[in-house]
Amino acid sequence: MTMCPDATATTDLNVALRQAAALMQSDPALAEEQAREILKPYPNEASAMALLGAALRMQRKFEPALEVLVKAVKRDPQLGLARQEIGMTLLAAGRGAEAVKHLRKAVKMLPESPHAWKALADALAAQGEAAESRKAGRKLLAVTVRNPELVRAGDFLFEGRLAKAEAICRDVLKKDPVDVSAIRMLADIGIRLKQFEDAQKLLERCLELAPDFHVARNDYANVLSKRQQYEASLTQLEKLLEVEPGHPNHLLLKASVLVHIAKFEAAIEIYDRVLVDFPRQPRSHLSKGHALKTLGRQPEAIDAYRTAISQQPGLGEAYWSLANLKTFHFEADDIVAMRQQLQKESKNVQDHYHLCFALGKALEDREQYEESFEYYRQGNAVRRKTVQWDGVAHHANMQRLSEFFSADFFADHRGQGAPYADPIFVVGLPRAGSTLLEQILASHSRVEGTMELPDIISIARRLSGKNRKSDESRYPDVLSELAPAQFAELGEEYMERTRIQRGDAPFFIDKMPNNFSHIGLIHLILPNAKIIDARRHPLACCFSGFKQLFASGQNFTYDLTDTGHYYRDYVELMDHWDQVLPGRVLRMQYEKVVADTEAQVHRLLEYCGLEFEDACLRFYETERAVRTASSEQVRQPIYKGAVEQWRHYLPHLDPLIEALGPVMDTYEQID
Repeated sequence: MTMCPDATATTDLNVALRQAAALMQSDPALAEEQAREILKPYPNEASAMALLGAALRMQRKFEPALEVLVKAVKRDPQLGLARQEIGMTLLAAGRGAEAVKHLRKAVKMLPESPHAWKALADALAAQGEAAESRKAGRKLLAVTVRNPELVRAGDFLFEGRLAKAEAICRDVLKKDPVDVSAIRMLADIGIRLKQFEDAQKLLERCLELAPDFHVARNDYANVLSKRQQYEASLTQLEKLLEVEPGHPNHLLLKASVLVHIAKFEAAIEIYDRVLVDFPRQPRSHLSKGHALKTLGRQPEAIDAYRTAISQQPGLGEAYWSLANLKTFHFEADDIVAMRQQLQKESKNVQDHYHLCFALGKALEDREQYEESFEYYRQGNAVRRKTVQWDGVAHHANMQRLSEFFSADFFADHRGQGAPYADPIFVVGLPRAGSTLLEQILASHSRVEGTMELPDIISIARRLSGKNRKSDESRYPDVLSELAPAQFAELGEEYMERTRIQRGDAPFFIDKMPNNFSHIGLIHLILPNAKIIDARRHPLACCFSGFKQLFASGQNFTYDLTDTGHYYRDYVELMDHWDQVLPGRVLRMQYEKVVADTEAQVHRLLEYCGLEFEDACLRFYETERAVRTASSEQVRQPIYKGAVEQWRHYLPHLDPLIEALGPVMDTYEQID
């Protein structure tokens, strides 16, 4: 189009500007062309410059966009749209600090602009300014949600008063079932309460009503990831990145999903990309460090953790991540710094227990065992208050499994299930040597190591029929109602669910320790799978768990009595499996593997039907991703000195010994 100034110039200009703006989302290249045509007869029109800048931004032509937008601001300093576009362009280009400066000006000029407030919230988050980002998020809610009740619900949500926020959202939806803001907010509450299935359904409805609701789509990708639907999560993220290709939130979530499917190199590339543009993100440096550690790139992991500490000196998780390398030793200055952080009243609960566990490890390495135990005790006590664990209920569940799974039940279901022999399950308690066994097996040319796969537990949870913790579980009794074909279907489901985690090797390892309680289910759906029990001396195993701060799960480990009772339940259930499925499970004692590695490796491979390979004895040379706390230890030859490390703490272990009871007397007789 060609614009010619005449008596109707103002009207024509406004029409042309509206036409160009209407094209922006559907065809930014055509919007750019329209804006350039407008600027031919109106070369000093700031609004047209702002539109041109927006069109260029959406095509990722950041430098030309900034050039024309700066001209627009010079031409009309009060044009909020141009200031907003500068901020959004700088954010997309990774220049976060500059973006914040311009966006703060933009929201003053355009206090009702959701684009400006959203960009400001994202830019502040990318700069690591979480509190300020939340404030901008509140403003965004206020300008995008016209229902004052939802604004009030948003305030409750930001304050963590979830019940009040949920009640308002549900009331709003009774009156207007298609209010996408209320649906998305209700889903957000579901995510915070870990009701992921409900949140997923809500977000699917939200996106059905509003496909361009990008915040909801990001939430949806997050929920899919939390439900282990990783491929679906990546699909949603790719849709978002097509529209907002440089958005740090989408990129960081994608990196997180890639970590879950063991694509660590790709995840690190994303972390590097984002951190170049937005370097002040201590938690992203932390996540990058975890990925580097998993790949065995310890010096780089240490650098990442150190960077996180330099940016947020009270970040206890970064100190614990260094301690959790196991082979890392803190300097005296580190110990002083951790003590100082613990003395601060402003520390939060998570930083508190992370710092305690890190100090416990630092002082243990210096053989200051009394003070070391005091920090371990304090860290466990604080952590225990943040988790839920019911030892009585767990014991009852173990008893229920023993009563249900009889030898006759297995005899009645002989020959059922899927025929695959691919999986090798390594079960037991955490810190019992399962990672060492995995590393030995994964060093074999026909075996692939994966990680602690959640799929058996997920299948059992679905079979239980529980939607809420208060619901009564139908598992394992529901198994008596299944037809033979359904057991095969469950085996097929497990193989399909784990496909994304593995490659082409004939065998793969699933080392989820908690699967010891599901050996009956595993046998029914995968009767040809191998099952290995990693067993370690009860005091060594339990105290090692007590010293370990787990990212999630294993809630029994934060109290010595709870840990002892759990170990006792585990031994009793494993004894039951041996009785009803004789010879089905291979028991590998950690102390025997350490004392006579070659003989035990031969025994392990023979059970798995694998020919001996010398690489299994040189397991520490195998380059592979290892995610557990023992990742650095299994990259070194076996160190026998750690076997008796628990004895330094024996004066403090009376509660554990009492809880273990007869298990203490029978350990040496276990073959």
